[in-house]
Amino acid sequence: MSDIAQKPGDTSAPPGRTNVTKKGGGDPAGRGRTTIADGVVEKIAGLAARDVPGVHAMGSGLSRTFGAVRDRVPGGSTKSVSRGVKAEVGEVQTALDLEIVVEYGVSIADTARAVRENVIAAVERMTGLEVVEVNIAVSDVKLPDEEDEEPESRLQ
Repeated sequence: MSDIAQKPGDTSAPPGRTNVTKKGGGDPAGRGRTTIADGVVEKIAGLAARDVPGVHAMGSGLSRTFGAVRDRVPGGSTKSVSRGVKAEVGEVQTALDLEIVVEYGVSIADTARAVRENVIAAVERMTGLEVVEVNIAVSDVKLPDEEDEEPESRLQ
C-alpha cells in the first residue's frame, strides 16, 4: 500500500487508485416520493379482514348483490377484494372504514378486534403508513340455514 502524501487542495487520486465521485449522495430512500393510492390500501385491508375466522363477507347486502352480478357479467371486473372497505390515505397515515358480515355464533367483539389487529398489521407492514383508526360496522349476521346471496338463478 502506498503512503504517498497528497498536497492540500490536490483532488487527484493516489497512484493506482481512481477518483470516484458519488452521485446523488445520501440515503436512496430520500431521493423521491412514494404515493400509495386509496385502492391499494383498500385491497390490502379487504384481504386481511377476510382472513379472520368468523368473517363471512365484506360489504352491505346491496353492495354484495351488485358485486356478485358484476362478477358474473362476461367482461366484468374480477371479484372485488376491496368491497366493504373505504380508505383515506394521507402522506404518512391512513384511516379505514370496514363493513363486515359475521358468522352466527361468533363473538362480534372478538371478531372485530381480530379484524382490526390483522388489518392494522397488514397495512402498516406492506405500506409503511401509520393506521390511525379502523372503524368496523357489522352490517349482518350469516345464519347457518341462510343461503348466500347468489343472484345466479336470476341472471339465467
